[in-house]
Amino acid sequence: MDLTVIWAFIIAFAVFAYVVMDGFDLGIGIIFPAFEVGDARDQAMNSIAPVWDGNETWLVLGGGGLLAAFPLAYAIILPATYPLIIIMLLGLVFRGVAFEFRWRDPDHRAFWDFAFTAGSFAAAFSQGMILGALLQGVEVADRAYAGSWFDWFTPYTLLTGMGTVAGYALLGATWLIWKTEHGAQDMAYRLAKPAAVVTLALMAAVSLYTPFLDSQYWTRWFEMPNILFAAQVPLLVLILTYFLFRGLHKKQEAAPFLISLGLFFLGMAGLGISMFPYIVPDQITIWDAAVPESSQIFMLVGVAITVPLILVYTGWAYWVFRGKVGTEGYH
Repeated sequence: MDLTVIWAFIIAFAVFAYVVMDGFDLGIGIIFPAFEVGDARDQAMNSIAPVWDGNETWLVLGGGGLLAAFPLAYAIILPATYPLIIIMLLGLVFRGVAFEFRWRDPDHRAFWDFAFTAGSFAAAFSQGMILGALLQGVEVADRAYAGSWFDWFTPYTLLTGMGTVAGYALLGATWLIWKTEHGAQDMAYRLAKPAAVVTLALMAAVSLYTPFLDSQYWTRWFEMPNILFAAQVPLLVLILTYFLFRGLHKKQEAAPFLISLGLFFLGMAGLGISMFPYIVPDQITIWDAAVPESSQIFMLVGVAITVPLILVYTGWAYWVFRGKVGTEGYH
């Protein structure tokens, strides 16, 4: 049993859990201006009020776990993406402040609504660009970042940033389909289809662009016998795409959101196919970056205790607030 591989999956799980749980509430912020001022916006906000701050627990686990288990990767990736990380954190801060103050400062609610949307967009776009910056490659010399301050700014990272924004908007729209009613739900249905089209188009563009970034990506996706396994990912994307649009056409409520999560899972699987076993593509493997085995065992004990607790309280929160949300709250 390779503890380094286990830790790589723990970090991947934390990242995916963050994308799943914080993605839809960032998405709600992105599509928020499309909703009418008043009951529709209040329903959208109330649908995430009980869970939005707890969702970001997984971001802390992912970042903290990367520092603890793979400090070399942490020391390379952060300097390579400092501006994007600063933008992401500022976006999350402004978004959180706006979430609280729009209720407590109704005289300036329009400003706080704008801050909520701008913070959500900034956080989502920067997260996508961080992923793109990592995939396109990071310049490393003597086990340290050797690039410049703006190496992350390329057409590819802009593409991955836009793809993340569109994907989160799709998650936000399908979540509101599931959790809201009347006018807010009708608007969510209208937004979900174009969000799905744009998300899938950008997923296709990123998928076609990525193999040309590095010969190893091309090998993993298009050469035998890898292609036999890798080809299942786009095939499953096509299947889920059919069921997503079918669900939206038939006015299903829960299915579109769950299918959208499936699309994100397949995107994560594609990322794993492209990168593994590198944590900094073509430079640093997970074994190069890992702490000693004794440290991994010590931290694994803590994770084995805390992660189940996080899952239990998160599951309980979602179960308690499992109903529809109206203008006065959940019912």
